[in-house]
Amino acid sequence: MKILTLVLLLTLSGLAGAGVEYREFANAEQQQAYDDLISELRCLVCQNQTIADSNADLAKDLRRQVYEMLQQGKTKQDVADFMTQRYGDFVLYNPPFKAKTGVLWIGPVVFLVTGLIAVFAFVRRNKAPATAEISAEKRKKIHSLLEKGDRS
Repeated sequence: MKILTLVLLLTLSGLAGAGVEYREFANAEQQQAYDDLISELRCLVCQNQTIADSNADLAKDLRRQVYEMLQQGKTKQDVADFMTQRYGDFVLYNPPFKAKTGVLWIGPVVFLVTGLIAVFAFVRRNKAPATAEISAEKRKKIHSLLEKGDRS
């Protein structure tokens, strides 16, 4: 039984190590560039994860590609330009401000300002007292009705 447990644990430990990616870098700056890039690039499969967080096969390929490009001496900007050229601005978590991405940057501000104006107008309209002009004839009628009510 102990041998069977040992074999099972050794088998499972091999699988656990398969998920860990280990990469060697020439210096700390290169590793920092790698870490920055994989945390700034979006996983195209998962869409709400960076390629650093994703376990998708495409994310693994992109991490490997980033590593290889850095090993070839390319700069962080070169890698980002390559990824943007290949996959579009969607691959970046912080896309640059362009005509195509302007809605992404300006849209939330426009919605916020529109909402604030709507709330301000709504509050202002409800704050104003309702005033209605009552003619002298209607006042007399109301007054007489109130007096009749007091007597009964």
